[in-house]
Amino acid sequence: MDSAASSFIGGFEERIFATVDGLALYARDYPALQPATGAPVVCLHGLTRNSRDFAIIAPRIAACGRRVMVPDMRGRGKSANDPDPAHYVPAVYAQDVIAMLDKLEIKQAVFIGTSMGGIIAMAIAALAPDRIVAAVLNDVGPKLSPEGIARIASYVGVTRPVAHWGEAAAAVRAIAGAAYPERLEDSAFWDAFARRTFRQRDDGLIETDYDPHIALAFAAAGDAPPPDMTPLFQALATKPVLSVRGAISDLLSAETVAEMRALKPDLDSVEVADIGHAPMLDEPEAWDALLGFLAKVD
Repeated sequence: MDSAASSFIGGFEERIFATVDGLALYARDYPALQPATGAPVVCLHGLTRNSRDFAIIAPRIAACGRRVMVPDMRGRGKSANDPDPAHYVPAVYAQDVIAMLDKLEIKQAVFIGTSMGGIIAMAIAALAPDRIVAAVLNDVGPKLSPEGIARIASYVGVTRPVAHWGEAAAAVRAIAGAAYPERLEDSAFWDAFARRTFRQRDDGLIETDYDPHIALAFAAAGDAPPPDMTPLFQALATKPVLSVRGAISDLLSAETVAEMRALKPDLDSVEVADIGHAPMLDEPEAWDALLGFLAKVD
């Protein structure tokens, strides 16, 4: 199975390609809607999320003249689960993304990574620096706050099917409500959030749209402090980088952003008010920063 297996729906082409170890991975492929203005963009989602996280900004970026690829990492969305949970790590995800680029004959891309997606982008910079034109690190950096890691560990892999979408929205709100305090009473926001992160099974029940075994990496880490990924961040030293931080994020601290700027004085950065982990990137200040950043890179 390879990139030739595809179908076109809703403004994007659905592609299925094989990883080096034979898993079937899914990606959305949004064609540029204007004459190309620069390198393609690859959007990489967070730990428990999938390609639907970029359903708003991917077509916007395509409308600006850039092809946009949005894969589901293995174990998420429409991609296959891995029979070996030990493969649910950024180094393997990075190899999957590189394999996708190879199959689609994309030599270089701008990477937009949210949370885990940003770690994957940094890993690609270390593994194959020539594939990266520029990177957007959304609420992630070389150092992660223990408080945020503990919060994520408290819910990842804890799955319980629910009977209807209202329950799913309530479950998402219970987990992520503190990150979006201005949206707590916005039922449409939480319904949309649930439909991006849950799926309906054949029996009608609704469950989280990821393999619960992705949690095993957290279990293996135990109480060890989060790793220092400064060497991965330094692999981006010669690349344009935009840091996006939620102003009330519990995962990426303002101090870490300051350390990133000390390591990379040309770092672009923006802070999104009243948002925790992680900005959706359609917030006005985040979107304006992203547009300005893309306008500066080929």
